[in-house]
This record gives sequence, C-alpha cells and structure tokens, in this order.
Amino acid sequence: MATAVFVVVLLLAGYTGFRSPSDWAVTLESVSLTDGFHRRFLVGTVLRPFAALFGYHYVVYAVAGFAVLLMVLTALVVAFFRASSVSRRFLVIGWLLLPTGGYLFHEVGYLDQVVYLLLFAALWALHRNRPLSAGALLAASVLTHEIALLTVVPVFGFVALWKLPFRKACAVLAPSVAAGLVVLAVPPAEAGAVQKFQQVLANAGFPYRADALELFDRTQAQSWQLYSITGVLLYLLPILLVVVAGFLMLHRPSAATLLSLAAVVAPVLLAFGGWDEARWGFLLITNFVLVLWLRLGSRELDLPRFGALAVILLILTHPPMPYFDGYRPRDVTLVGPPHAGGNVS
Repeated sequence: MATAVFVVVLLLAGYTGFRSPSDWAVTLESVSLTDGFHRRFLVGTVLRPFAALFGYHYVVYAVAGFAVLLMVLTALVVAFFRASSVSRRFLVIGWLLLPTGGYLFHEVGYLDQVVYLLLFAALWALHRNRPLSAGALLAASVLTHEIALLTVVPVFGFVALWKLPFRKACAVLAPSVAAGLVVLAVPPAEAGAVQKFQQVLANAGFPYRADALELFDRTQAQSWQLYSITGVLLYLLPILLVVVAGFLMLHRPSAATLLSLAAVVAPVLLAFGGWDEARWGFLLITNFVLVLWLRLGSRELDLPRFGALAVILLILTHPPMPYFDGYRPRDVTLVGPPHAGGNVS
C-alpha cells in the first residue's frame, strides 16, 4: 500500500511541476573557472569540454540537468524503500505532496539540486567512515553554489557534531568552511570575464540570460538595491513559524535539538542573498523534512507526535510557492481551469 502511495505522489509531483531547464539555469550551468568565474563554477567547469565540443548547445546542459534530477529522484526512492520506520516513509510522501514536490521538478537544471546531491553523497561517505571523502564532497557543494553555506553545510554540520567527536567533526567541516571563506572573499569573476563570456555565448545553441551573468558583476550591496529584504523575510516568516513550532513539538529541548533546529532555519538567511523567496521557502521546508528524517533514524513517532507531524505538513500546503518564468503548477483536473465563482442565472 505504501509503495503504491509513493508512486502516485511521485507521479503527481512530476505532473505538477515538470518542465525543461530554463535559460537562466542553463546560463548559470555554463560558467566555469576557466572562463574567469570564481563562484558557482564547478558544474560549468566539468561540463566545459563537452560544451566546447558541441558549441555550448542547450542539449548539453539539459542532459546534465535531467541527469542530476534523476539522481536526486533515485536518492528519494532509496530513502523511501530503505526507511526503517513508517514515520520516515511518511515524511518522504509528505514532502512530495507539498508544493515542494512539484517545485523539485520545476527546479530542474538549478544548481541547488547538485548541492543537495553532493550533501547526500557526503552523508553516505560519513556513514561509511570516510571522513576525508565526506569533507571533499561538502567543499565541492560550496564551489557549486555558495548557498551551500546556508543549506547543506548546516545539515551536514549537525550530523557530524552528532555522530563524531567534536575535533573530528570540525576537521571534516573545515574544507567546506575554508572554501566558503575563499569564495566569499574573492570577486565573483575576473575583470571583464562576464563580457568575454557573453561573446562566447553569443553563438551558443540557446538564448543565454545576460541578467544571470550580470550577477557576477554586482556587489551584494548593489543587489540589495534591487529588491526588498523585508519583503522576502515576510514571505518566509509563516513557513519559519510553522517549522520552528513543529520541530519543537516533535523534539524534547536539548543542545542537540537546538543544533538541528539551526540547520533547519539557516535557509532563512538566504533572504539577504537574493530575491528568490519561493526558492528559499522550498529550501527551508526541505531542510525541515531532511533534518527530521535524519533525526528519526529507526525510531517511530508515537501517535500524538505522528498526528502533530501530519498537521504540520497540512499547514505547509498553504504558503504559496510561485514558479519562475511565468510557469504555474499544473491543475489536477480533466476539465481545464474551473469557472469563476458566482451565480450565472
């Protein structure tokens, strides 16, 4: 029965949000260290030989984006079928039923998916007692996108501090922290790199987004002039209140609870990094579910806590999570959009 439900909700999430990688995502997938970019360069650097071979064609990046999405979905399937408790399976199903499920498919091609895939690999390496590999994989996530510092690094950090002696945990975290400090300290790109790369992409097989490349030419202070940080925080506030209250309802107060809660709420700070409020909400809910899943282990929630979790997930269906580029979640109906309300006779 649980397997059938999982398959249905996975298909429903795919139907709701599936799309091809956006020009914005593909543009950011193409930047590389070789071309003078110092942030978000890992994926583009790996793909650069293939891109150069095929004239920076869209298909190169689309195939890479769908391959990453497929690996993330594989991780979800493994997490569901290897879960040792009903509570863990319920979390996976719940996350797919929330707007986050469709948003996962809508985000195909975004570097966020690579960042979380590297987190899963780092956690697996840590579980297999390979701390050096775990540290390297986590550092790679920071070189993929600096938002790793506020999304996956806190999650990995709480697990490392939970499972390892303090000094060993700090040693495993050190490469990613060092990578983050370097990435944030140096300019996002060399002088003139954006303009030179625009010339490279001028004959590319897709309409690249100049505004995506302009991110590397702006300071953070200049970016703050383009949007309202307060507006983004106000969007995130209801989600934050629900996940914090819910997490505290499900766990007894302790240092471990506070540490794991910090990993849950860290994505809220992304409001100071950009205006993608729906994306930050997606990552906030994702961290909430992921940390709950990790904390559960093989334990089952008792009936009152299971009921509380169900209510929390139900509440989280309400915050809007608008899509990019004019897309919207597909309606689950056979008759098209419903008619407007009101009397017709």
